[in-house]
Amino acid sequence: MAFQKENMQVEIISTKFIKPSSPTPNHLQNYKLCFFDQISDETHLPLVFFYPPTNNINFPSHREEQLEQSLSRILTHVYPISGRFTEDNSISCQDQGVKFIKAKVNGKLNEFLDKAHKDVNLSLLCWPQDSWNVDPSNLFTMPLVIIQITEFECGGLALSMSHAHIAMDGYSTFSFINEWSKVCRLEIPVEKIDFMSFNLVDVFPTRDLSKLVLPRVPTEDRVESKLVAKRLYINEDSISRLREKVGGDLCKFKPSRVEMIMALLWRALIRASEKKHGYLRRSLMNIPINLRTRLTSLPQVEKSFGNLGVDAPIKFIPGENKMELHEFVTLIHNTVKETITTCDKTSPEDIVSAVSNIYNKSSLAQDWGGSDEVDKYISSSLCKFPIQEADFGWGKPCLMHFGSRHDQFCWLYDSECGNGICVQVDLKEDHMHLFEIDNDIKYFFSF
Repeated sequence: MAFQKENMQVEIISTKFIKPSSPTPNHLQNYKLCFFDQISDETHLPLVFFYPPTNNINFPSHREEQLEQSLSRILTHVYPISGRFTEDNSISCQDQGVKFIKAKVNGKLNEFLDKAHKDVNLSLLCWPQDSWNVDPSNLFTMPLVIIQITEFECGGLALSMSHAHIAMDGYSTFSFINEWSKVCRLEIPVEKIDFMSFNLVDVFPTRDLSKLVLPRVPTEDRVESKLVAKRLYINEDSISRLREKVGGDLCKFKPSRVEMIMALLWRALIRASEKKHGYLRRSLMNIPINLRTRLTSLPQVEKSFGNLGVDAPIKFIPGENKMELHEFVTLIHNTVKETITTCDKTSPEDIVSAVSNIYNKSSLAQDWGGSDEVDKYISSSLCKFPIQEADFGWGKPCLMHFGSRHDQFCWLYDSECGNGICVQVDLKEDHMHLFEIDNDIKYFFSF
């Protein structure tokens, strides 16, 4: 099987299933989903890391074996992801295995990167191809995790992973990848792998969602046209200029880099929508928040596997909200702070009620998440998260790519060079053309 894009062709060499190195004990073979798993998006989320070739001429022949063996060892600890979904809100953990695909591409990594830095959509060539066909109709029959390694002619490598969001969130995914890289690089034995707990269902049991939250907005209604990606970069000098433009006195607090950049991006998106439609429209920007370290009454969930987050719903209403940049920064800052405070309850029951109420008034509300008159975006910050520390023994990644192309998304992460922030923007194609010519985008960012 082969896939082609821009005269580069990826050929699938082999497909297998990697199982835990030790059988999952009987008492762990039925892993129940928690409330936060139940309300997560019914999508597969792919990501891909690109690694330059190593100088060790013998390394490529051992690389695949090291990856498989280390994956098998870590799956003994993170046992749910080698299972399969069942129809009763649980995962059957009978070591069915993680799908592991080996592929090769007819080109050199440096040539590919030259093109990918200009057109990040080329990275899709190295995604697990199965992830393209996942939707709510077949999600529960797919493997929870699909991994693909794609080798370039020069020895460079693309390592991609696609996971079912219902099984694990961003924190769980990046924690898994970072630990897997350590297990591979340092040859950590299975008995010393212990970095996550599996207790969320004990704290937030499976619920009857019909009594708590409104029905999901159908995926096909959320994005009706093709999404494309652009990769932006803002250096520290531009961030300093942005801080001067925002003005700390106007905000009455010192905004973070992420708050300022999200505000700049969102305002540019709103202006692009105004050009497209001819009038200012309402806009909803969801910012995912990891609740693990923010639930002060529940310290036991700090390193829990699964989903434990909430989207802070930032709402722009023409006439009520002003277009000055410091107003956007303040709106983001205050709404995120209020969302965290609202969710930080003493009892899990109150937390579930608070989270349900947030979604019922935003993403699931017919006049917001369900309205064609509202522009919907997600903006997620991976800054300060050690995603670039994923060194499997052949160095750190030289390029990363995220997302499922199911939602209009802004991904923020620390740049590979360590100076500034990268933003991957996934937008509808006709919207992207207007967004990238916005004056603020052209002034503060480079593509």
